[in-house]
Formats: sequence, C-alpha cells, structure tokens
Amino acid sequence: MPVKRIFIAGAGNIGQGIAEVAASSGIGVVLSDIREDILEAGLAGIENSLDSSIKRWGITAGEKRGILSRIETVVGIGKVEGCEFAIGAVPERIRLKQDLFRDFDLAFHSETILVTTTSTLNITLIANETSRPEKVVGMHFLHPVPKRAVVEVARALKTSDETFEAAVQLATDMKKQVVEVCEYPGYVTTRVIIPFINEAAYALMEGVASAEGIDTAMKLGFGFPAGPLELADNIGLDEVVQRMEGLFRELGDFKYRPCPLLRMMVRDQKLGRKTGEGFFKYSDTGEDEK
Repeated sequence: MPVKRIFIAGAGNIGQGIAEVAASSGIGVVLSDIREDILEAGLAGIENSLDSSIKRWGITAGEKRGILSRIETVVGIGKVEGCEFAIGAVPERIRLKQDLFRDFDLAFHSETILVTTTSTLNITLIANETSRPEKVVGMHFLHPVPKRAVVEVARALKTSDETFEAAVQLATDMKKQVVEVCEYPGYVTTRVIIPFINEAAYALMEGVASAEGIDTAMKLGFGFPAGPLELADNIGLDEVVQRMEGLFRELGDFKYRPCPLLRMMVRDQKLGRKTGEGFFKYSDTGEDEK
C-alpha cells in the first residue's frame, strides 16, 4: 500500500528535501521544528527549490501549489495522528537523536515506524531508547534530496523484516533507488566521499592547486558533475567536519581526521553555500561567483 502521511522532525536542509520529495510524490507531510521561525525558513527553502524547478520547466506553478498544500507545519511533536512514519532529520548528535526518539516513542502510535536519517551514528543505540526497536530503521537521504536518486536503508540490530520492507516502500513511493547497507559507520556514500573531500582540502592547504584548479581537474579528469570542494560547500562544511569526526571517532582511521583547513573555515563560519562563502563565494541567490 502506498504511504499516505509522514512526520518529519527537523526543517533543515535534509528535512526540507524529504518534505519536498514526499509531497511531490503525493504523500502528506507534517514538518516540525522547535520554533516557528525555523519552520518559516524551512518552508521558504522548499519554495525556493520548487521555484528553481519551475524555471527549469520541471514543474508548473499549479503543481507547486499542490505540493505546498500537502505540507503542514507544527512546532514541537505533540500528538500527531495518522502518520505511518516519523522521521528524525535533526543534526548528527547521538544524544539529540536518542532524546528525539524517546519523544517519538511516546507521541506516536505503536505501529508508526521510526526512521533516523543518520549515516554515521549507531542506529541500534538510537533504537534502544524506544519500546519498539523492531520498528526503528535508518534511511540515509543525500543532500540535496530532490536531486539525489539514491537512499541507503539500514537495519538496526532488532529491525524487523516488515519495518525494513516498509522503509523500502517509502523510498520507492518517493521515486528513489534503494541500496541496502549494513549498520556500519558511514554506510557506502559517506564513507567513500569523506576522504575524497578531506584529501582535496589537504591539496588546497598544501598549495598543490587552487580551489578552482582542484575541482576542474576532478570534474574533467573523472567525469564528476561537481568537484570535491564544491560538493563540500553544498553539504555545508560544518556538516562535513561533523561527519568526519563521527567516522574518526567510530573507526579510528586517520583518513577521516578533518583537515586543519576545514576546521579553520568552520571556526570562521565560512560554511559554504548556506553562508555565502566556503571554498567558493556565492551570491544571495546561491549562484556560484567563482
């Protein structure tokens, strides 16, 4: 049976993307965050993304209105009825995720499936904070969600087959290709892309080439649609460093230790596209100024 309604906690980039794709697929969405202004910014982000689709002739203005009509917002969690999934799209911090899933467990019907979007945290440790660990599953949506065709789906230790299959159905309803992965830090995508970005940052720090030169070499040399430094800017350098630290902590491998240049840029709040400057500079509309 197609999924009808989902709850998303977290109106940041990933939460916005999941909400947009779900609503575009005919699924009702309840988007939640801790403050009204964050929700307003989240809805504005979704509208901007849809406007970009209109400019590319991807959708019509009427379709945009239909998509937005399927998204409602709520501050906090409270008692939201009729949601088949509750998705935790909050930042990658284990205690934050655990607190959220304890709240999910109390707020939602016992049959509601609880999903964490993590790619670096232990899903079982999150699931164990609930009374329904068999109904907890990991779904890693890549940013930007509307443009990435893949979703990694991971079982926790006690995730049931029924829960896993339901998560696959949700991804399928959202027109995503599922890759089943083991519960292991970084899964496939994060584990592979993080050293790629980190090594590019080292190459820049050591003066091997300019940021433009590094990205041009990788795009033209290997056919990548975006270079590693542009990709880092799109993800957000704070998010990149957070994922690196998580993998370094879990695996202890020095290839995941963040490059000092990345740490310096995060301290200076040069986080990439979302702040207007990272490895490259961006206009108010998010266009690349390099």
